[in-house]
Amino acid sequence: MSVKTKRIIYNIVLTISVIFVLIWCIFPFYWAVVSSLKPNSELFDPNPTLWPKSPTFSNYVKVFQERPFHVNIWNSVVVSGITTIVTLIFGSFAGYAIARLHMKGKSFVMILILAVSMFPQISILGSLFVILRNMKLINTYLGLILPYVAITLPLTTWILQNFFRDLPKEIEEAAAIDGCSRTRTLFQIVFPMSAPGLVATGLLTFISAWNEFLFAFTFMQKPDYYTVPVAIAMFSGRTQYEQPWGQLMAAAVIVTVPLVVLVLIFQNRIIAGLSAGGVKG
Repeated sequence: MSVKTKRIIYNIVLTISVIFVLIWCIFPFYWAVVSSLKPNSELFDPNPTLWPKSPTFSNYVKVFQERPFHVNIWNSVVVSGITTIVTLIFGSFAGYAIARLHMKGKSFVMILILAVSMFPQISILGSLFVILRNMKLINTYLGLILPYVAITLPLTTWILQNFFRDLPKEIEEAAAIDGCSRTRTLFQIVFPMSAPGLVATGLLTFISAWNEFLFAFTFMQKPDYYTVPVAIAMFSGRTQYEQPWGQLMAAAVIVTVPLVVLVLIFQNRIIAGLSAGGVKG
């Protein structure tokens, strides 16, 4: 078998593999979109189709007419947005300090940070609930933001310290020679240069907080404070045994599309941020 033939076979296999992975990843979302456009008569049809015979947007309308879903979306936006901002602020300073300052036990600190980020949420759920209840933070935004910051900050610090560590020190040294203070250098030089890493880390933090279910389900016990994952999980039909699958799919599409749009808008910065430090020199 010639080299050219081997290359053609390799390209064909690679193309088929990529197509298979794309279909595997995209099909669940595609099926959710299709299901959200189907009336109930088609949803329970024993012979499902890949596209609705009679497309309808009634499920999207009912999501907002029959439920306070706009309130749930607002709750998620507030909690996820504030969590991302706070986490980036503290994570940036902590990551820069670890990357640039000389301190004893730095390796131990980083191992401890990484270990904390690996704690299963269920293992600290009970103690967190008691603490928040004693602080009267159950059913409050702050009662959800604090745990979210706690679980996202370690990984954010870890990612950003890797990014800061790979920035050239010569630029900061030149700024110091020109009379820039450490704070001015940080805000006017280091952070702007770190924009790809900050955007990538911030988006990952936002998505993590947006999709989180366990803490939100435990700490938010009133419907007016439900975030979107909890609200969708609590969807119910008109009767005890009725499950509104069309509305569930419509709600899933509504809360997923903004994340997809954000990723598409910032994809270049995300790729640059996540790949930073991968090539030396």
